[in-house]
Amino acid sequence: QVQLVESGGGLVPPGGSLRLSCAASGSIFRIYDMGWYRQAPGKERELVAAITRDEVTNYADSVKGRFTISRDDAENTVYLQMNSLKPEDTAVYYCNADIRYGPLSRRTSYWGKGTLVTVSS
Repeated sequence: QVQLVESGGGLVPPGGSLRLSCAASGSIFRIYDMGWYRQAPGKERELVAAITRDEVTNYADSVKGRFTISRDDAENTVYLQMNSLKPEDTAVYYCNADIRYGPLSRRTSYWGKGTLVTVSS
């Protein structure tokens, strides 16, 4: 059983910063791609940022230059540093990771339950 648990969400004024964390726990052999998605009220879930095991990163155009994704494989954790936050960044942020729980297992995509980020004055 693998769990992803996000933390770090909250209320922040426009222009502020937040750092989200997502820790994977349980039976983990190897973690591959990790990413952050978000879903605003009434909208589809969208990719915010992703990072491969080789630390190649990919960002949504709307967050380029403001958000930075990173990972710590020793801690099975992925981070999202969010700077210069805007009201339109308000959403529930979800962590996603492709994980193998054993050397012969398939890669499986896991999701966290989400953490709410609200950007408002």
